Amino acid sequence: MKINKIAFAVLTALVAARATHAADDNSPTANTPAAASPAASASNASTLGTVTVTAQHTVQDVQDVPITVQAFTGTTLQQLNITSFDDLIKYLPNVTFAANGPGQGNIYMRGLSTGFLGNQSSATIAPFPNVAVYLDDQSMQFPARNLDIYMVDMDRVEVLEGPQGTLFGGGAEAGAVRYITNQPNLNRVSGSAEASTGVTAGGGPNNSANAVLNLPIIPGTFAVRGVIYNDHQGGYIDNVPSTFTRQPTDGGGAMAPYVAAGGTSVANNYSVAQSNWNPVDTQGARLSGLWKINDDWDFLIAESYQNMDANGQSSTYPIGADGQTLGTHQITAFVPAWNNDHFTNTAWTLNGQIGDLSLVYAGGYTNRRISEQQDYTNYARSAGGMYYQCTGTPAGISSAGKPTCYSPAGYWNDHVSSSHQSHELRLSTPEDDRLRFIGGLYYEDFNIDDHMAFDYLTIPSCTPGNLAVALTGGAPCVANAQASPGVNMPAGTAFGENAQRGYKQEAAFGSMSYDILPDVLTATVGTRYYHYSEWQTGTEFYTTSAQVNVPNGTYVGDDTAMDYHKTYHGFKSRANLLWHITPDMMVYYTFSQGFRPGGFNRTSSGVAKLDGEPQYQKPISYAPDTLTNNELGFKGTFLDDRVLFNASLYDMRWDNVQMQFFNPLVLGNTTFAVNGPNYKVQGLELQWQARITDGLSVIGAGSLNHAKQTNSPCLINNIPGSAGYNSCIVETGAIGDVTSFANPFGNVGSTPAFSPRSQYNLRLRYDWTFGANYKAFWQVGANRTGSMYNQPATYPSGAGVTDITTVELRYLQASYTTVDASIGVARDNWDVSLYGTNLNNSHASVFTSSAEFIESQVPIRPRVLGVKVGYKF
Repeated sequence: MKINKIAFAVLTALVAARATHAADDNSPTANTPAAASPAASASNASTLGTVTVTAQHTVQDVQDVPITVQAFTGTTLQQLNITSFDDLIKYLPNVTFAANGPGQGNIYMRGLSTGFLGNQSSATIAPFPNVAVYLDDQSMQFPARNLDIYMVDMDRVEVLEGPQGTLFGGGAEAGAVRYITNQPNLNRVSGSAEASTGVTAGGGPNNSANAVLNLPIIPGTFAVRGVIYNDHQGGYIDNVPSTFTRQPTDGGGAMAPYVAAGGTSVANNYSVAQSNWNPVDTQGARLSGLWKINDDWDFLIAESYQNMDANGQSSTYPIGADGQTLGTHQITAFVPAWNNDHFTNTAWTLNGQIGDLSLVYAGGYTNRRISEQQDYTNYARSAGGMYYQCTGTPAGISSAGKPTCYSPAGYWNDHVSSSHQSHELRLSTPEDDRLRFIGGLYYEDFNIDDHMAFDYLTIPSCTPGNLAVALTGGAPCVANAQASPGVNMPAGTAFGENAQRGYKQEAAFGSMSYDILPDVLTATVGTRYYHYSEWQTGTEFYTTSAQVNVPNGTYVGDDTAMDYHKTYHGFKSRANLLWHITPDMMVYYTFSQGFRPGGFNRTSSGVAKLDGEPQYQKPISYAPDTLTNNELGFKGTFLDDRVLFNASLYDMRWDNVQMQFFNPLVLGNTTFAVNGPNYKVQGLELQWQARITDGLSVIGAGSLNHAKQTNSPCLINNIPGSAGYNSCIVETGAIGDVTSFANPFGNVGSTPAFSPRSQYNLRLRYDWTFGANYKAFWQVGANRTGSMYNQPATYPSGAGVTDITTVELRYLQASYTTVDASIGVARDNWDVSLYGTNLNNSHASVFTSSAEFIESQVPIRPRVLGVKVGYKF
């Protein structure tokens, strides 16, 4: 798609439309369900104004919604230069983001997390997220890869905290993020164009452009709206030249004989080393059409397209591949790396009236394709890496010659495609009735197809020539792995899966509100019945000793078939009581429940061996976990709508929590998930705004969060007939080498992952006018995020560890503060501004891990300075 040519065509249409159409109808966007009032977005407003949302599937002032909601209008998003979730999260206390790069992260709310493992095999093994992501009414959730929607031409973004299981279902256990796009205006020709350019400290240049055009084709009856965008973010991470030299300590000391015999090779990354090797390009477009059928009915359809290309890796290494100390934004990677993430989405909405009843039917279909490759060379230092790269008795593949280790360079490659279809039908009674109902039916079909390969097998493949040498006593070879009979994997593929997973969901929900005292006291109750049919099929393939010295294409049963199915159903409910103390102040109590779907493990095998006998059979499946929230809140405006103050206190109980384990030395060489402990989360969240003068505003928010584990289950011996059956596993080890086994579920009082104790942000904005119709502004803001861990307290500490044998080391991610600012001027249809993000050039990691068998850190973007020019009519 030649998006630059399309952008030029749209810009041309903007100018033509401006020249040939009169835009004298200033009515708001037709049928837009929620938007900022003019007072909320005008730069010279003397009050805070009103922001309306649809968090409860009905149009409400955000100050009347009895849950914690953070809403950002399209105007606010523009003013804050927000285009991605990385930009937005700075203004979201109580929300954290484990980001492994663009489109590769998990969103967490109120500390409800059990850690993040990175992205290799995530489409197959990662649990479904507990925070839902919506584009309008279409769910965009994905295991460990929340879709990063580019925010341009947005009506607003709503962030709903706490379980939303009644209205939004299983993906919204901890909350939901809703991206609401602008709809076509039936009566007004309008449009805008914006371009920016900037520099990144120590990195490459940035630039972006977008254009919007709204055209009433049949004024008052049919209109279309189009938006197109192109964004380039320069890289700032340097892949520095390095070698990889095997050490005697590799593999727990098993590498020593190879080094002594001179049977190791040294690799280098000179062919891929480069500066600023992590640029990101995002291109997209959206076209929507609105048809007003008559006074009671209208139909909206929208088509969205987005393609994101991220080159290189978004992580840095404090210590390089050969033990060298690296700089702040440096890495030593040995293979080409990329992440391409493409999605299309078609969505449609029918709104209408049947007598006094309002009907909404919303449907959507999303297709997403991902192609990613990342370096995995550091796996060569583990015992597993030796098994796939070395021949000779210590590694398990005997050889007549001297012990030999081949190239350590390796990578993983993942190709994912998914489809997500949903249909929802809602009926509601008039919003001004004293007794009000809303109810609906929901259907969802979610499918994922994952082709994952770990390519670090460097022992020569059994080509005819290599096999002939091996069979005459020469160097051994290893036949290519097979995913199933007849599906031969490429040479170098040691392990992986061709897996399909997904679910179908049917649900029915209903909610009833009654004004006990009109305009003063309102009670609401609601519930949702859900039924999930979940499945996982395919094959996990791997290389075994049976593939040594046999022809490529020989099937030796080196895979495990998956054919797993499970159904479950239940109810999740909510209730709240809302009391308007005055028209401008209210208190509320809300009880709400949420859940997230369960899932499957790839294989079931006996692990945790004691004297050679397994004590634990890994389960095929794990169940949903659940969340119960009790929340007390206050929302109020004061001094004639010049001051706003909101506060919420909550107590949340997270039960039967899904946890993942990867401990090759004890629990097997593949990740698996189980249901584990319970957590209690208690906290306080505040939001405040004030219009100090007609031009000066202050806005802020903060949270204090205390999360801890409340029980201490253990891993129970579940193999009948074994010693210690049905009791806690406390010892593991080989005969004569028994060691104690630490409970992987941890102790009461342990702190969960990605749960900082405090977060807060504060910003000031001043608007004024001067000269002949010039408008100017300046704004400055700061964000503070407290320290947090990347994994639960049960996982081993990564501090000072250099011999890494697991992807689950626990690291402390330090607290950090960032400062942003901008200044600008506008006249008539034009505006220009200068902006800066992370002006203090803070360096911090948003995701520290051992996912690539080396300590890696995903840093926040360094200082960016830029200029932005816009035109609108």
